[in-house]
Formats: sequence, C-alpha cells, structure tokens
Amino acid sequence: MGSGFSKMKKQAKMMQEQMDKVKQQLQNVEVEAQAGGGLVKVKMNGEKAVKDIIINPECVDPNDIDGLKDLLIDAFNSASKKVDSQSDMGSLPFGT
Repeated sequence: MGSGFSKMKKQAKMMQEQMDKVKQQLQNVEVEAQAGGGLVKVKMNGEKAVKDIIINPECVDPNDIDGLKDLLIDAFNSASKKVDSQSDMGSLPFGT
C-alpha cells in the first residue's frame, strides 16, 4: 500500500510541474486586439493580464466618453477571446 501512495505523490508532483510550465507559457503568450478599426488596441498576455492600451487621439472626444468606453470594452473582449483560442491545449507551444 505504501508504494501506491508513493506513486500517487510522484504523479501529483509531475502534474504540478506541468501546471507550472503551462502557467509560464501563458505568461509568455501575447495577443493584440483592436476595436473601431484600430482606434483602440489592447495587448494582453495568456493569463488575461492587460499589458498595454493604445488609444488613437482621434477617438478621444470629451463629449463622447461612452463611445470610448464601448471601444475599450470591445477591444478587451476581443483580446480575451484571442487568449482563449490560443490557450486551447492543441495550440500551446509545449516543449519537450
């Protein structure tokens, strides 16, 4: 019975190492998405942490803050979808 527990511990350790590797790879993934024909761009890593926001000065209208807000939301959502599609286990850059 002791060897079964030892085997389970070893498997758990291997799984944790694989999870750590995937997490590191996700941190290295970078996607960029845009909205409004490029008026707003968002760069995000594979963990969906925003790395940069680029706002074209043409879309900054003090009288239309809601429009800018909509562009930002659209860009964030697009970037998030790109991360999801790249995070598909088949497309992650696993090394051996």
